[in-house]
Amino acid sequence: MPYALPAARVLGLTLVLLGAAPTASAAEGWSVAPAAGGAADGRPSVYAEGAPGTVLQDAVSVLNPGARPLTVRLRGTAADNAADGASATDEQAAGADAGAWIAFAGHARGRRTAVRELSVRVPAHTRADVPFTIGVPAGAAPGDHPGAIVASGGGRTSAVRVRVRVPGPALSALTVEHVGVGGGRISYELVNRGTTVLAPRLAVHADGVLGTLLDRGPRTLPVELPPGGRVVLHEPWTDPPVLDAVDVRLTVTAAGGVRSTATVSARFVPWGAAAGAGGVLVAVPGAWFAVRRRRRAGTRGPWRRGRRERDGGAGERPGTEVELTGAVS
Repeated sequence: MPYALPAARVLGLTLVLLGAAPTASAAEGWSVAPAAGGAADGRPSVYAEGAPGTVLQDAVSVLNPGARPLTVRLRGTAADNAADGASATDEQAAGADAGAWIAFAGHARGRRTAVRELSVRVPAHTRADVPFTIGVPAGAAPGDHPGAIVASGGGRTSAVRVRVRVPGPALSALTVEHVGVGGGRISYELVNRGTTVLAPRLAVHADGVLGTLLDRGPRTLPVELPPGGRVVLHEPWTDPPVLDAVDVRLTVTAAGGVRSTATVSARFVPWGAAAGAGGVLVAVPGAWFAVRRRRRAGTRGPWRRGRRERDGGAGERPGTEVELTGAVS
């Protein structure tokens, strides 16, 4: 169940002197974590469970151990897939709906309202408890819905994981789609078609005309795919064949007996060499026709010269000069 909060804390910020807050040294800088209290002390992340149509409540704590006030901006976002807590990319965010369910208590036109982003000013040596709500939509699918609250301030960013569980039957399903080869890599798309969060594993195999070119065993990918989520990934292939016909097969597995396979065919042709060979094929007929024309011109040359002599001379017939020359000698 979500962390229980008194009504007063839900309506606004609660500022506590740092001496009463979880320990943090000035050298560590500011930090953000799930709000502490009771049995929930030291929670690594926020976990909440609720049926479609319910509104859940919780809070995060921003700690400022420094000697100066700090302004931090909070926002709900997709589940972070990086180990360092960085937020997911737009591609990875597709389908990670819990980030869009998070709202904070803000003000608009002098009235208190729910906002997607909130700026919090934390005095020196102080902890600010910031309440937020998770509104589970009426049509939310059963299963796990990950998200995160990202805090930005003082030139850096940190995040708190949020996981919402919607009751219902669990179904694990994953497909690998849109496989392509080119540019020194193999591109593909993974789609989570189930109701559970999946950590996929990938195996790559490629066969050419003369045998196996790639055989990479299963390894865990650096993504956590939420239900309905999809992500485009790239597998490097820095030394593909120069001339070959290749069949590439990708196999993706995950917990719950998930398995999906996709195959694509690729043709590798050295187009520079092919263009040179084509130039030679075009040049040979051209040279043959040029030689043939020169030969024809050579056979007609004496006749043309004789005709010019006949038309421009004393009216003698071709061959007459030869006869006269013989008489003189």
